[in-house]
Amino acid sequence: MPVLMRRLSGVAVALLAALGAGCAGCATTGPPYDYAAEPDPRKQEFTLGPSDVLRVNVWRNPELSGDVTIRPDGNVSLPLVGDVRAAGRSAGEVRADIAKRLQAYLKDEADNVTVSIATINSYRFVVNGNVERMGVFTSNRYVTVSEAIALAGGPNRFASADEAVIIRDDPGKGKKRIPINYLAILKGTHPEHDLPLLAGDIVYIP
Repeated sequence: MPVLMRRLSGVAVALLAALGAGCAGCATTGPPYDYAAEPDPRKQEFTLGPSDVLRVNVWRNPELSGDVTIRPDGNVSLPLVGDVRAAGRSAGEVRADIAKRLQAYLKDEADNVTVSIATINSYRFVVNGNVERMGVFTSNRYVTVSEAIALAGGPNRFASADEAVIIRDDPGKGKKRIPINYLAILKGTHPEHDLPLLAGDIVYIP
């Protein structure tokens, strides 16, 4: 009888341990993150920001043409036109605004305005935490999570690279945290984690 009781007790302990582990998993595991819902800026026209340089060309009017830098307040200044909002808009939207304003001064030339991006300076992001070189990084093209971490020299020996996050502006809601498993990106098991970064993103590796 004592032997049987000991065996039953052992089975009970094992069952309780298994149930406890299962409940612990339920308590810590939330719904999967919807990575597909995050925007892919590579599929959209570039959104201008402060410090970007625009090249404005007004046909037959060299005095109205040239390179202009978007100021910290988000505007550019042009002869005749004055201040034009540029930050948060595309080059095409800025061109349409300039052409509309020039119609008060020019006729045929107003329909022959081009605006292109000469230099991209506003695309900045931060890599922080347990990486070799923390800092603010810039690029003239969109960068993914894995590329950003590579620019920072990769995780250091103290890093929990499977628990990385992107800290991103969530309009009207403040900040949101997007869970990233950097090791799974490298292994190829979760390529959806390798999101393209938006300007202002922070990649943090604990």
